[in-house]
This record gives sequence, structure tokens and C-alpha cells, in this order.
Amino acid sequence: MAVMDISSQHYRRKIQELTLLFEISQLLDGNPDIKTVIQPLLESLAENMGMHRGTITLANRTTQEITIQGAFGMTDEEISKGTYHLGEGITGRVVASGEPVIVPDISKDKSFLNRTGTREDDKIVSFICVPIKVGSETLGTLSVDRLFADNISLDEDVRLLSIIGSMIAQALKLRQQLEEEKTALVEEKERLQKQLQERFQPSNIIGSSQAMQEVYDLIGQVSRSEATVLVRGQSGTGKELVAHAIHYNSFRADKPFIKVNCAALPESIIESELFGHEKGAFTGAMATRKGRFELADGGTIFLDEIGELTPMTQVKLLRVLQEREIERVGGVETIKVNVRVVAATNRSLEEEIQKGNFREDLFYRLNVFPIHIPPLKERKSDIIQLADHFVEKYAERNHKTVKRISSPAIDLLMSYHWPGNVRELENCMERSVLLSSDQVIHSYHLPPSLQSAESSGTRSASTLQEALDQLEEEMIREALKTARGNRAKAARELGLTERIMGLRVDKFKIDCTHYKTKMSGTQTSNTEM
Repeated sequence: MAVMDISSQHYRRKIQELTLLFEISQLLDGNPDIKTVIQPLLESLAENMGMHRGTITLANRTTQEITIQGAFGMTDEEISKGTYHLGEGITGRVVASGEPVIVPDISKDKSFLNRTGTREDDKIVSFICVPIKVGSETLGTLSVDRLFADNISLDEDVRLLSIIGSMIAQALKLRQQLEEEKTALVEEKERLQKQLQERFQPSNIIGSSQAMQEVYDLIGQVSRSEATVLVRGQSGTGKELVAHAIHYNSFRADKPFIKVNCAALPESIIESELFGHEKGAFTGAMATRKGRFELADGGTIFLDEIGELTPMTQVKLLRVLQEREIERVGGVETIKVNVRVVAATNRSLEEEIQKGNFREDLFYRLNVFPIHIPPLKERKSDIIQLADHFVEKYAERNHKTVKRISSPAIDLLMSYHWPGNVRELENCMERSVLLSSDQVIHSYHLPPSLQSAESSGTRSASTLQEALDQLEEEMIREALKTARGNRAKAARELGLTERIMGLRVDKFKIDCTHYKTKMSGTQTSNTEM
């Protein structure tokens, strides 16, 4: 009978162990944060093992400190006292050795420190501490207090707690790996963001939109080469700034940067300006003069508004691009020039070629590396950044203090279509800075062209239908006036049927005889004259 009781008791214990291990497994698998699992895990141990108190500690290899991460049967104040150094006390010894320790009666073991002060003097308490370890690495400890009893096998408890400690260690290791991977991803993201921030951006150009980032990439790629560049874009987009950026980020940065506005030079002198002239080459040529290409030797020449060149000048420019040599006006000597050409235009050179205004072979020589500057309406995320820059620039220049742009003003800036692009925005902000009297740019400081009906208090007094009716009535009256009150003739002129014309005349209460009388009177007067 006694044998059967022992066997039954052993069976129940095994069932209890399996139930406990299953519960702990579910806890560890179901929660990504190990610290939130500790408390319910210890509660499950107390319920299934008769644990009086329990703690889980983790070791910090950097500081050599072992601290309680969670406890059952202890107050927060008691937990805060539970700090040990490696090798100190039983907890420190288990972490250092990686081996479990059993203390049948803590009152008789001097190595038990009772640092938390939770143990009573009137009870016999057994203490079991097992390592939480993966392989040879000990991460912390799992320890329990049990009230001493003859029928309790402490060795069995060590075996069970060691299994649980191993499960906790695997969960910790997995979460540690996940944290390391997460940290690595964050670091990689930060590295990429920093790399993106540090990617090439000319210091003289404002804007961080995706459209401008693409322009910066192109500038960065072509600057260190010797390729001819054609900068294209609407007027006011900053083509000259791009030419500046290309030159001052090239190997020619310490050499001359010569600008030529082809549209601003009269046709009679543009050839002389570009290629120079000899003394006596024409009336007024009192001395030999170097042209812009010679002045730019070793550096860069920027030909703005290249589409304005005359056909004859285009031919000579083509020779310069092909042969890298020029002849002064009135001269016969061939002069070699080492010049990089950056050209710009706001015209469609392809259309100009179709019209016969621009040489196709010159276009292909110029269009080696095209860069298109997007209009401001396609890079609206840059508007505020540009506005801030211009406000700061003109406030300093005019000795004024402007601290901010008001929200209504920002709304107007963002909703406007900016046909004049960055140049128009710059002019608007300069005007606004001059008008500002309270250190703020308000919406009413912006030009009338930017104002909306709401901001200017000029909302339309009629609905769309009323406006359409007004236009329709005006057109019908004008047609009747021309037709001298003849509704059929007026209907034909407007492309209406006589029936529709009659309905419209009735709708607007138009007196057709008024136009007959008026026109007849006019005709009579003319006849009498």
C-alpha cells in the first residue's frame, strides 16, 4: 500500500512538473520582453512548487554587478538591496562558477548574505540557486526559498529549476540576438541617413527635395569630368548657380569662371566678345583685345541663353567645341584654348532646330551631359526653405530683424504656381522684408499676384451659374444688337436654334424691339448726315 502511495505521489509530481514547464514555455514564447515575463513566471513557480520566495538576477559583465530583475514575495525596497558583485555571496558564486548551490538551512551557512533582509529567524528555510546559462556563458541566476520539510527532495528541485533556468537562458539569448539585430538595423539606418545627408550638395544651392537631389547627383557626377554640360530649365530656376557649382567642384576650381549672356550682347559685337579682335579689325578697334574664351583659358566659360546665338556665331562656336581653338576677329592666327563649356537655355532647342534657328550639330556638341532644373512648382517642399533663406539674406542686407513667416503667408507661398520660379520667390521675399514692421512676414506683405480671394477679401459675389448666366445674356444681347433685333439671325450667329434663342430671350426678359428701334434710329441719323 505504501509503495502504491509513493508511486502515485511520484506520478503527480511528474504531471505537476510538466504542467509547470508548459506554462513557463508559453510565457517565454508569447512575450518579446523578458522583463515582463519574470513576475508571472515566478508566480507560476510559487503555485506549482510551493516556493516561499524567488528571484531572477541578471549579470552585467561590464560593471561586474548582479542585480535582481524580478522577485516573488519581496517588496520593491527589498529588491533594490539585492545587488551583488561577481563571486560575492551564493548568487555571485553561482554566476562565477556556473554551478548550482543548495543551502538546506540558510541560518547555518555563513556564505548566505541575506542582503535583502527578507528571511525570518524563527523558520528553517532552504535556499536553491541555479545558473541561467547558455553553453559556458552564465547570464544570471534563478533562486528560490523553500520552508524546510523532510518530504521535500532538494535535488529534484535543483533538477527542475536547472531546466527552467536553461529555458530562461535560451529566451534571453534569443532576445539578445533580436536586440543586436535591431540595434544593427538602427545603426545601419542612421549610417544611411547620415550618408544621405552627407551626399553631394552644392553649398550655393538651396533645396532638399527629391527633384533637387537628382540634380545634385548629376552635378556631383559631371563636376570632376571635362564633359560639356547643357543646363536646361525655365527662366529663374537657377541655371547659373548650377554652372557655378559644376565649376567650383571641378579640377578647374582655381581657374577663371567666365560668364557670357548671349541674349544680352548685340549681334554686332558678340563675335568680338567671345573670340576677341585684333587692332584695326573694325572701326573703333583701337587695340588688340582678348575674348571671353581666351580669358577663360584653363577654366570654365558659361554661355547663358545659348539659344539666342546668331547662325554665324553658332558655326564659330561649333569649331571651338570641336577643335578647341579660336581666331580673333580680324586675325589669322589660330589660338589654342583649354576651356570647359557649360551652356544654358530656357528654350526647347529641339524645336529651334525644327524651325531652322539652331544648328543640329552644335546641339549634339552641347548636349553631351544635359541637366534639367525643375521649376519651383515641381519642388514645392523647397519653397519654405528658400523663403527662409531669402528672408534672412535681405533682413541682414537691409539691417532689419525678421523672426518668422506667418502661417497665412506660408499658405499663400505654397499655393502659388510660381511662373517666375526661384527668382520670383526671391523678389517677393525681398519686398516682404522691406514691408515688415513687426518682425513677421504677413500675408498682406506679399504681392497682389500671390493673394487669394480669401486673403484679400475679394470673394466672387456670384455663383458659377450666375456668372455663366451673365455671360450668356451678354452674348445674346450682343448678337441681337449685331442682327438689329432679328432673333433668327442672332440665333444662327450663336449656333442656336430659333426655339432655344426664343427661350433664352424670354429667360432674360430681353426686348428685341429695343435693338430694332435703336439700330433704325442710328441708321436714320447716318442717312441724314
